[in-house]
Amino acid sequence: MPTDNKFSNVHRRGFLLSAALGGIGAAAPHAATAADNEDSVDLTQQYPFYGNAEQAGIRTPPQRHIFFMTFDLTSTQRRDLQVLLARWSAAIAQLVKGETIGQVEPDRAEASGFDTGEALNLGPASLTVTVGLGPRVFTDTYGLAAQKPALLRELRQLPSDAFRPELTGGDLSLQACADDPQVAYHAIRDLARIAKVTGTAATKWAVLGFGRASAGKGQATPRNLLGFRDGTRNIKEDADFEKFVWLKDAPDWQRNGSYQIARKIQMRIENWDTNRVSHQNDVFGRHKMSGAPLTGTAEFDTPDFQKTKADGTLLIPDTAHIRLAAFENNDGLRILRRSYNYTEGINQYGFLDAGLLFISYQNDPAAFETLQTKLGSADALNEYITHLGSAVFFVPPAPPEGSYLAEGMFATA
Repeated sequence: MPTDNKFSNVHRRGFLLSAALGGIGAAAPHAATAADNEDSVDLTQQYPFYGNAEQAGIRTPPQRHIFFMTFDLTSTQRRDLQVLLARWSAAIAQLVKGETIGQVEPDRAEASGFDTGEALNLGPASLTVTVGLGPRVFTDTYGLAAQKPALLRELRQLPSDAFRPELTGGDLSLQACADDPQVAYHAIRDLARIAKVTGTAATKWAVLGFGRASAGKGQATPRNLLGFRDGTRNIKEDADFEKFVWLKDAPDWQRNGSYQIARKIQMRIENWDTNRVSHQNDVFGRHKMSGAPLTGTAEFDTPDFQKTKADGTLLIPDTAHIRLAAFENNDGLRILRRSYNYTEGINQYGFLDAGLLFISYQNDPAAFETLQTKLGSADALNEYITHLGSAVFFVPPAPPEGSYLAEGMFATA
């Protein structure tokens, strides 16, 4: 049957909705809504790698897909690390333009510099690649101990930790976000290839994510895999970025950097799905459908943590996620969340293997520890989640054109 590409996204959504509600034979009309009009993707959008104060992929409005990967350094030579960061910088600058990093069919002698080709003609798709440096980078092994960012260290043990060694730690991190999943995948694949063939670093753990689990400024708040809006009270204003995210009192090569924390959080989705929505609302402290706090009627209403029911009990329970995480209840403390949903099929027990790739940025890792200590100890959500993996990195600022990531730490070492 011939096609003419008139089966638009709106028509597809109406088709799928009618099938879900009562079968294809009972087609229901679909009225276009404001959400439909906002759900658009410009695959020509670009975010430059060079010339910003900070690396792209932190303040950048969250894209729809992520590929996050960590690496262990396999070379003990400082020069090898320096060359890798320089080569990654040059490659990222090309990738974010939608360009290749070299020939697609090269001579094998130049294998480290060719492009794998799977993103040809897909466009830049708002790609950003954000690079992080783990604590082991700043050791005597690489002659960089004196350059260690003041607050970079391994996180202390937290109440929620149930880590698997293969999902924990790392010396380098790559966070590729894009509006096309193959563009994000291609970026990490090419960069991982450079690390491997140069003998500098080997892959450690990785997560493919989707869904913009945390909204940026001006974006509608998406939902996590438990069905609740995620990111309603996230950092969005410039003043809060300055106060809570960027390093300011630091050497030049660190200024406007940040600390990145990545956690792989598995959700027990089948257990969650057996609960009444009223119980789910109490776990989060919000209404599932509207996203409003239990003390309000609209998503962005300020929660009233003192408000009680007729029987005197709190409307937002003591163990509600929103109460424990709220900056009002943590001396004003805030972090930037840039998390994504993930799914990895079915686990060995026959349950959905899915959850949240939690990524946060803050100018002090202790901010995350403070919040997670409270959440890990008392959050009702803990019955339905497990923290499987974790790592911490320093994310240096963006380099100027003609330079490369963290060049200053080598110049002053």
